[in-house]
Amino acid sequence: MAFGNTVTIVGNVTRDPEMRFTPSGTALCTFGVAWNRRFERNGEQVEEVSFFDIKCWRSLAENVANSITRGARVVVVGRLDQQNWEQADGTKRSKVEIQADDVAPSLLWASVEISKNPRSGNGSSYQPASAPADRISSPVRQYPNDEPF
Repeated sequence: MAFGNTVTIVGNVTRDPEMRFTPSGTALCTFGVAWNRRFERNGEQVEEVSFFDIKCWRSLAENVANSITRGARVVVVGRLDQQNWEQADGTKRSKVEIQADDVAPSLLWASVEISKNPRSGNGSSYQPASAPADRISSPVRQYPNDEPF
């Protein structure tokens, strides 16, 4: 994590994670998160919504793609990353997104079952979305020297 550039947000996933691979084979997963802020202004209830684009890399990307779906409440820890580009008409654009270091389900209104992913020779545990994410289960591999957490 970058010193002074760490952000933690809790919100709802706005779109199912999209899994891609770079030409070198590195896993990349993107999804959106929104959170609502409610407050009172001049005696009237006001609600503002903030939307964030999230990027995950490598094994985190694969685990997010296999585990998280639209509507899930998640906790995202990462760093802010600003992207700058110029459009064809010369207009300069920029966008701030979150490069995730960790993503977890929020347990405020839900419960989860945690299982370790089996390790494979290629280091990948990604399973294309052939079944709904809540039905994907990986066999739990026993590691005799592992301490319980």
